[in-house]
Amino acid sequence: MLETSTPFSTLIRTATEQQHNEAEHSTFMRDLLTGQLGVKAFYRYTAQLWFVYDALEKHSAALDSDPVAGPFVRPELDRLAALEADLAYLGGENWRDELTALPSTAAYAARIDEVAQDWPAGYVVHHYTRYLGDLSGGQVIRGTAEKLWDLPKKGDGVRFYVFDGITNPAAFKREYRESLDQLPIEGPEVDRVLDEARLAFTMNTEVFRELGSEFSARN
Repeated sequence: MLETSTPFSTLIRTATEQQHNEAEHSTFMRDLLTGQLGVKAFYRYTAQLWFVYDALEKHSAALDSDPVAGPFVRPELDRLAALEADLAYLGGENWRDELTALPSTAAYAARIDEVAQDWPAGYVVHHYTRYLGDLSGGQVIRGTAEKLWDLPKKGDGVRFYVFDGITNPAAFKREYRESLDQLPIEGPEVDRVLDEARLAFTMNTEVFRELGSEFSARN
């Protein structure tokens, strides 16, 4: 177990504060959520999320019984089906034909694939940075998208952000963080996991950077 009196959930939040802030305040997200970019940019962003969550969720069955990752594999968190419904609504019936990953997205998904197969604790931190972000700041994105592009409230186009299986998000997040605090890691592994958490946020920021470049080039 952890060789520190500080809960791991606190360690990881503190260690990633700078990277989290950079991701949250990216130029692309600012422009998207202030209405400077249209629904096409939101669709393109949603498409990038598909690759990330495909990488996360295709390993769920294999990791379900893993002593490290298993406690975090929760079917009520699954997002891929909701993403596909959103993409079909935003992009039409041919959305799969348009589904392309940016280089940064492909690298992000490949890293998740890598740790899912070889390093369960690394998978957990990618899981944490994505899903708890969806339950928290993701709700701001949902509400803004509904208003900006007249999308159905908690419906098609924003289903990714709607967790029907979680009736009490605050309690769920508290339980999730308690599971983080029980991770069976110690010594140098703690620093390695914290470094991976920083990398997860950095890779997410790089996706935003590429999206920003793509849409600024179109204007």
